Amino acid sequence: MMKFSTPLPGDAESLKQIIKELKGSIDEVYMAGPSEYMGSGRATLHSPLLEDIGRQASYAHRHNIKFKLILNSSCLSGQHLTSNGYNIFRKYLEELETLNVDMVIVSDPYLVEMISKELQGLKVGVSCIAHVDSPQRAKFFEDLGADEITVDTNINRHFNLLEAIREATDCKLKVIANEACLYKCPFRYSHFNLFSHITASPQIAIMGDYYFEKCISLRVREPTLIIRSPWIRPEDIPEYEKIGIDMIKISGRANTTQWIIDTMKSYTKGHHKGNLLELLDCPNELRDHFYIPNEKLEGAIKQWKTCKKSCHKCNFCENLAKELILRRRDL
Repeated sequence: MMKFSTPLPGDAESLKQIIKELKGSIDEVYMAGPSEYMGSGRATLHSPLLEDIGRQASYAHRHNIKFKLILNSSCLSGQHLTSNGYNIFRKYLEELETLNVDMVIVSDPYLVEMISKELQGLKVGVSCIAHVDSPQRAKFFEDLGADEITVDTNINRHFNLLEAIREATDCKLKVIANEACLYKCPFRYSHFNLFSHITASPQIAIMGDYYFEKCISLRVREPTLIIRSPWIRPEDIPEYEKIGIDMIKISGRANTTQWIIDTMKSYTKGHHKGNLLELLDCPNELRDHFYIPNEKLEGAIKQWKTCKKSCHKCNFCENLAKELILRRRDL
């Protein structure tokens, strides 16, 4: 049976509600760590104190659920390679070890190797922000000491690459099912860097999120881009189990607790009736503009499993978008 990783907003009450509603169908929970130590690559609702992390880890363990912390900043401003920065990060990680955090998820290769060699009681995973998109890159991180790898979402529908990564590695492999970023998004690196800095330094007052606004506007003008995004329908999870993917990760730790619960139920049950966009995390504002009947996407995975991604030659996604996507104003 496929295992599932569940996002947490960061507060204890949300954790209790999520476990109450989903106990028995989820294997692990994850959330961002305190912003004063390290940023993360996505927006965060709550910045927990260390004692909050300890209490939430203990609560999850009492229900036989693993507790993982996301420390996946794409840029640490070089601090981790200074003597003072190393000491700060090392002390922070040692504290997480004593709090019985099962694993930290990072994106920097240095941190992967440092944690795997110096903190024997703390496992380390590789974030999708490390852009693992080939067997060679996956093997590189595994050799550094990674216990698990979340692959780049851009290869979610590249089954030949997923199979090759599985054959090349022994560590656990995850795919993120409901991230709806643009396929091969040109803003992705810059957007991760932006969040990595503003989550670590909340005092930074940006004028606006150019990358997000551009991302939304592109898809409002060209809805085909929504279909091309590398999301995975709940009904198509068995295709990933067949090739040896160990776990499905659901993104959305900046969403409401009820949204997380509803989305997780759809994925763990392997079925969703209604608007596909209700399940997708990024950007969730699209559900206010469009309606995509999930049940009418049945069978599309057969095309995507063998697709060569030459969109200029293939009109499959374009035709699907024209046939299925409804604008809210037309409903």
